[in-house]
Amino acid sequence: MSDSQSIGKAVAKLYDTYPFPPDPLSDDAPPGYNWRWNWLTAYSFCTGRKPARQEIRILDAGCGTGSGTDYLIHLNPDAEVVAIDLSEKALEVAQERCRRSGVIEKHAKPVEFRQMPLEQAETLPGTFDLINCVGVLHHLPDPIQGIRAISQKLAPGGLLHIFVYSELGRREIRLMQEAIALLQGDRYGDYRDGVKVGRAIFNALPESNPIVKQDKERWSLENHRDEAFADMYVHPQEIDYNSQTLFELIDASGLEFVGFSNPSFWQLDRVLGQDSELMERAKNLESRDRYRLIELLDPSLAHYEFFLARPLLPKMDWSDDEALRNAIPERSPCMESWPGRNIFDGNYQLVNLSKTEFTFLEACDRNSEQQDTVGKIIAEKDLDLAVARSLQQKQLILLTPVE
Repeated sequence: MSDSQSIGKAVAKLYDTYPFPPDPLSDDAPPGYNWRWNWLTAYSFCTGRKPARQEIRILDAGCGTGSGTDYLIHLNPDAEVVAIDLSEKALEVAQERCRRSGVIEKHAKPVEFRQMPLEQAETLPGTFDLINCVGVLHHLPDPIQGIRAISQKLAPGGLLHIFVYSELGRREIRLMQEAIALLQGDRYGDYRDGVKVGRAIFNALPESNPIVKQDKERWSLENHRDEAFADMYVHPQEIDYNSQTLFELIDASGLEFVGFSNPSFWQLDRVLGQDSELMERAKNLESRDRYRLIELLDPSLAHYEFFLARPLLPKMDWSDDEALRNAIPERSPCMESWPGRNIFDGNYQLVNLSKTEFTFLEACDRNSEQQDTVGKIIAEKDLDLAVARSLQQKQLILLTPVE
């Protein structure tokens, strides 16, 4: 058996023992706010415009117990969905989750689950318009092989969303992983024993210990479940990245880097905005060097999340007032507590809408049928163009250019 096969077998054993993520099953459909799993909002984020079509194919590459798959099926009613995973037990939970929530029964398009390594995704028939690969590549023996396998299945103009670990924000995790492995000795690979040892270490360490403090501050809410604890602290395979090695992975995919899907972290003024001279110096850096600077100055980052695309991906620039006036706006489907002035956006962050923003969004709510332009709405409601621009920047509306 090759090293790659041995690692794959060990990873499958972990997730057969502790299916992950351990989110509880529900008889209700998932909430509809997560914009990264909605084709309309993900495409709008990457291009600036609403996609021309919604009958697409989606691949959930490494679906685990199906928390993301549940969303992908629910949020994309016109899409065909295929979900793959290495673990038989995790797949069983994923299928039960999506059956229990009712999303499969209500879904008009085919939904398929397959047990297979991500590296074999290239054997799947056809291509996909949206590929979701969250928390998988960093657990492969060869992430470059993995990203190339799924990149080959991305259709022209398609989007690939990826989540991988960052080394800077996971320093204490890696220290604990090594400590557990040392104390397990020849029982390494017995994941239940690993969780037992890890729990005992945390109980033995003083409250002031930096590993204990980091776990309590950032991870304790999820790590009370053994499945999450095992995934974090006793995983047999993990490769962490910094921004430099991350772009080596991205470049190997042969795809275009669209941008990070948590862009607020990557704003330069967030770390250096108090000093205009430093800001001026930093603005002269190449984009990848700016990313490196930001993560060096804020090493709390535990993961990267980003979109890649296969050209050609059309992009709209709404800085032109006339183009924005002529666009057709619709309210984003990814928000909770609407209608109301206090809503949760696609990141489940609270947004307090101004009176004018609420008025504009109300008009957008009816606009999928009426197809009024931004200019017509602001004229009828006596609003300013800045309201539409603000809502677009907050990802609360989708815009379709008038051809």
